[in-house]
Amino acid sequence: MPTRYTVKEMLERLVAFPSVSSESNLPIIEFIEGYLAEHGVKSWCVYDETGLKSNLYAQIGPDVEGGVVLSGHTDVVPVIGQAWDTDPFALTEIDGKLFGRGSCDMKGFIATGLALVPEMVAADLKYPIQFALSYDEEVGCIGAPFMISEMVEKLPKARAVIVGEPSMMQVVTGHKGAIGFMTKVHGFEIHSSLMHNGVSAVMTAARLVEWLRVQFTDGMSATPNEIDAIFEPPFTTFHVGVMNGGTATNITAKYCEFSTDIRCPPSQNPKVWFDRYMDFVAKVEAEIQAVRPEASIEVIARDINPALKPEVDGMAETFVRQVTGDNATHVVSYGTEAGQFQREGYSVVVCGPGNIEQAHQPNEFIAVSQLEAGEVFIRNIIEKLK
Repeated sequence: MPTRYTVKEMLERLVAFPSVSSESNLPIIEFIEGYLAEHGVKSWCVYDETGLKSNLYAQIGPDVEGGVVLSGHTDVVPVIGQAWDTDPFALTEIDGKLFGRGSCDMKGFIATGLALVPEMVAADLKYPIQFALSYDEEVGCIGAPFMISEMVEKLPKARAVIVGEPSMMQVVTGHKGAIGFMTKVHGFEIHSSLMHNGVSAVMTAARLVEWLRVQFTDGMSATPNEIDAIFEPPFTTFHVGVMNGGTATNITAKYCEFSTDIRCPPSQNPKVWFDRYMDFVAKVEAEIQAVRPEASIEVIARDINPALKPEVDGMAETFVRQVTGDNATHVVSYGTEAGQFQREGYSVVVCGPGNIEQAHQPNEFIAVSQLEAGEVFIRNIIEKLK
């Protein structure tokens, strides 16, 4: 007999896989692949170039257009350096809360879908339910585009993609776009008393960070348009999260690096801002090379994660509002894979159980009531597709 799980039991299985982005996610993918196969559901894997990570997509129901995609990511953020009161990879229930890494972001949503696979298979679906489970969302939404491209080619077009990031089951119709990058400044070491003959990587990096700060403050004072105004904040943000460099107090720094993310509301393009930054980088690099030709600035960018743009009469929004009864307007400033699906022509919303405030935190949890609400949500989707 095929194995059956309650939603909580499925979540317990998924949390037990330490699928941190820095590690292979194949164990959790292979578990899901095997579970689906037990229930007669064919799935397809889309591997990265190393073969150590994979997306997975699957379809239950007839091979016709008009179905629904349930989208989630299998990777989680690290627990190193966080103070946990429980084992982060063993689901623990305390006072109506289920603690564990990924319980909220976003294995809770995946668990609700997978646990109800037997009901999907048994239902007389007129339109299919498709699963889309990705790798490396937490490090820049890296894996999903490869999977989405295959789904467009091989599966019938769905009427709605539901990205199940934790939204407290509210229907989110827009989020910001983003690009993340690392800037590496290579200076020239010399005694600080003769610093005019050297290039300080730290002080050069500071000039670049200051440029980012100025763009941020200028954006704060601008008047947003009607769509951007519904975001918090309603302007583009420029954030430097980590910075490292320098050798000693009396030596011009040979090396300095810092990480940056730029997050834009739908009216602005992260690529445009990145190109402006690169123009300034080129100017600064020319100046430091005039002092020392060996000096240089290297910028390593990840894939741009596009914004989820609110759709006019979007099929996904209409469908999910009917399922949830939520008719309020909700947008968020964090990014998801929703914009990547929308870029490929899908109608998309974000809607899933749990509170985003718990994501990435020590003692991450999802409320049992939210997991139950997610289960009702998936069951309602099954009914609407019958």
